[in-house]
Amino acid sequence: MSFPHRCWAEIDLDALRNNLAWLRHRIGPGNHILTVVKADAYGHGLRQIAALLMQSGTDVFGVANLDEARDIRAVGRGWPILMLGACLPEETERAIKDNVMPTLSSLEEARRFSKAAGKLKKTVRAHIKVDTGMGRLGVPAPDALQLIQAATKLPRLEINGLYTHYASAEDNASFSRCQRQAFSQLIQSLDQNLNYLHANNSAALLHEPDSIYNLARPGLLVYGVLPPGRRRAPAVLKKNLQTALSWKCRVSFLKTISKGTPLSYGQRFTAPRKMRVATLTAGYGDGYLSSGSEQARVLVGGKRCAVLGRITMDQMLVDVSRVPGVQCGDEAVLIGSQERQTITANQLAEWAGTIPWETLTAITHRVPRLYRGGQAA
Repeated sequence: MSFPHRCWAEIDLDALRNNLAWLRHRIGPGNHILTVVKADAYGHGLRQIAALLMQSGTDVFGVANLDEARDIRAVGRGWPILMLGACLPEETERAIKDNVMPTLSSLEEARRFSKAAGKLKKTVRAHIKVDTGMGRLGVPAPDALQLIQAATKLPRLEINGLYTHYASAEDNASFSRCQRQAFSQLIQSLDQNLNYLHANNSAALLHEPDSIYNLARPGLLVYGVLPPGRRRAPAVLKKNLQTALSWKCRVSFLKTISKGTPLSYGQRFTAPRKMRVATLTAGYGDGYLSSGSEQARVLVGGKRCAVLGRITMDQMLVDVSRVPGVQCGDEAVLIGSQERQTITANQLAEWAGTIPWETLTAITHRVPRLYRGGQAA
């Protein structure tokens, strides 16, 4: 006998396929797409999303670690995979054996990979990252040409990509312009052709179309979520992008409380009037961030209902006083639509004082992902 889920996420594969097709149109013919699938494909489920993207024409996958690369290889072989973080020294040989392209930021790293590739009798293809202002990884832009020339001479090491990363394309146009100019000047000084030149993440795809070069790295946009920021996204995006993930739970208990009744841990909330309160089957153990306590809203019966008191590990309380006919077992929407109302990942992030990337990747593995549409693998 099967039972309904208490808390679950629904993934619309047709929406993902549509978003990738629209992004391919936006970057133009002849350019490549590296789809970022790190952090379990932004909480959408890495293996399933990788399978869909293979069917839908992604060119390269971007991962944060070698375990994610192996999950992709388990689904299908042959796709280039770029590790966007730096490989630890002990990961060097594994990256080469697994045919993962490493990100190099120094000559020391390049020499390490060259030496390991010689030992394994393999050729390693790598991307060099240029730090134009992000500060995490990358060779400083003035030193990049020297590193490229030195690394190219190393045995069994093939430099087939060069990239940088925008620090605030969604907010700071002037700083982004400086980053773009530094990287463009470097490209113009190259005396060799590289397969992949890339700078644009999702925010830059919206606001810096002149730096697409020949590859773009969309992440959040693939999943139908707009990067928040002060710079306004083109209106056409809101029309064409489709949100892929909905997050839902259920009403498990209902009660009427009188004025002055305290709720949840710490008694931070006290009822200002007689209220009808629903207990929901989701909490921070499912990834619903506790920082959204007393700020967030959920949908019950097609109406926005306030979260009352502290969010707890497995449950939360909401005000359903204005929702007629609520019953135990009813569906509550945490992200997504119900009747004419919608709650987005961006709105939930704002209520929790964070960013939509964290809102999505915080959804824990105990929340089952249910796939709709497309060709679910």
